Amino acid sequence: MDSLKSKFIGCLIGSAIGDALGRRFEGHWLSDALDQEFMGRWTDDTHMMIGVAESLIEMKGFDGEHMARVFIRNYEMEPWRGYASGPPRVFRMIKSGVRWAEASKRLFGGAGSYGNGAAMRVAPVGLLYHHDIAKLREVAEAQGKITHAHELGLEGAALQAYAVALALQIDRSFDFDPHSFLANLRNFVHHEIYRFKLVKVEELLSCEDRKRVVRELGHGIEAFNSVPTAIYSFLRHSRSFQDAVLYAVNLGGDADTIGAMTGAISGAYHGIEAIPER
Repeated sequence: MDSLKSKFIGCLIGSAIGDALGRRFEGHWLSDALDQEFMGRWTDDTHMMIGVAESLIEMKGFDGEHMARVFIRNYEMEPWRGYASGPPRVFRMIKSGVRWAEASKRLFGGAGSYGNGAAMRVAPVGLLYHHDIAKLREVAEAQGKITHAHELGLEGAALQAYAVALALQIDRSFDFDPHSFLANLRNFVHHEIYRFKLVKVEELLSCEDRKRVVRELGHGIEAFNSVPTAIYSFLRHSRSFQDAVLYAVNLGGDADTIGAMTGAISGAYHGIEAIPER
């Protein structure tokens, strides 16, 4: 069995690399760059992922109040990481006395956000609870509620965490079956839009038309338009961490977040040794 330590490190470093490489292409349509040039600085995606890991380690599990305070502390130390407007608004509410699980419900007219912010940072949850899927879902959604209250944002976080957990558990000495991987994911999700997107992922596995991939899976900031795209990028290039991440970021759109989520899944599958040093 591949080393769990290598896979844990590969997941976290892989997420940061995908984030940093994707930052340059955020908002673009499609690109063919980055075949030789590797550079970038990680953003709020990695910053918040580190916060999730720090809190889980310090508290030996999930503590919403503590995690929220870690997010606030890290943001105030480095607010220039590229945060969207939502999380800082939530942080200000929490500092003013609003409970951590209630503040994000006040965004977007009380509906909460269904963006991918809860999914982009959730990789440590997938690692810690890879052996307990019920707990994985519970904590993935709970950490998401700090900033993203909408059920579609929380489902995206849970799906991303489970994809990381599945990738972590696969022994690379055996042939990888993307169809089995997707079947597990479809059985896990609750919302029809995610089941629909995962069916599309399977249909597109042999598709060479990236415009069609973006058109049918999406590359936006919505969780349902980015988490399935990251899963697809991993499955499309499951044999190579580099190829998977470069494919993801070259799709453009919310490239740093899709890159981060792809890097987390691929890194959990391959381990740190498969990530090129450069």
